[in-house]
Amino acid sequence: MADRAPRGWMLQADSLSMLRHGFFTRLGGVSSAPYNTLNCSLASADTAENVAQNRGRVAGFLGVSPDVLLGLTQTHSADVVTLTSKSPVWPTGRGPKADALVTNRDDLALGVITADCGPVLFASTDGAVVGAAHAGWRGAVGGVLEATIAAMASLGAGEVTACLGPCIHQPSYEVGAAMREEVLDTSPEAGQFFMPAPRSGHFLFDLPGYCLHRLRRAGLCRLSTIGLDTRPDVARFFSHRRRTLAGGGAIGHQISAIRAGSVI
Repeated sequence: MADRAPRGWMLQADSLSMLRHGFFTRLGGVSSAPYNTLNCSLASADTAENVAQNRGRVAGFLGVSPDVLLGLTQTHSADVVTLTSKSPVWPTGRGPKADALVTNRDDLALGVITADCGPVLFASTDGAVVGAAHAGWRGAVGGVLEATIAAMASLGAGEVTACLGPCIHQPSYEVGAAMREEVLDTSPEAGQFFMPAPRSGHFLFDLPGYCLHRLRRAGLCRLSTIGLDTRPDVARFFSHRRRTLAGGGAIGHQISAIRAGSVI
């Protein structure tokens, strides 16, 4: 379980310190290369046994059984799943298509999988309502962060705090002109989050800056960020962009998760 994992297997936000939560790295698991070691992706070609053990370690830290560490079939959407006392719990690996979860139940843990996209963990200030969102550029532009906040409000959350976990940062995130135009068509103010890349006709996109901007615009005042770039940090994080630059191949994913009402 968590007490056997090496130092550095998990990062936490001071603003969420009243709750069990973690932005877990790729350290502290059982998977072998190229999934080494804490691969938590059920969609990878890693063995089911290894992924189950890895997710079990995360669940153990959060104080829940592995079957209630809930995740989604992520699709880069703005869709949010709300879990209440009447909500059924799906089997591991069969989560609905969506990119965020919220709950007021303290017997569940909510997790999102990333390997460059932005994992965002949310909590009401009393810890009674929590959320987890997967925010790539498409999801962020589409409004997944605002939709998560709205879903939490429907459960009675008042003031909400949020933390953005490790994700790809501007120096590592070169994009084409078409992607920039697609973002600006929906979100014209996002021009401030692009700067020219060394390669002609390309740009560097500030995904964390844009996500935090959307969160502030949605009314959140209590915001923080882990501030780590996944692409260059080979030791601690999986990265789709790193894999792409290396010519492809298999990849694992890290998990970020939170549980309501569980003071550490």
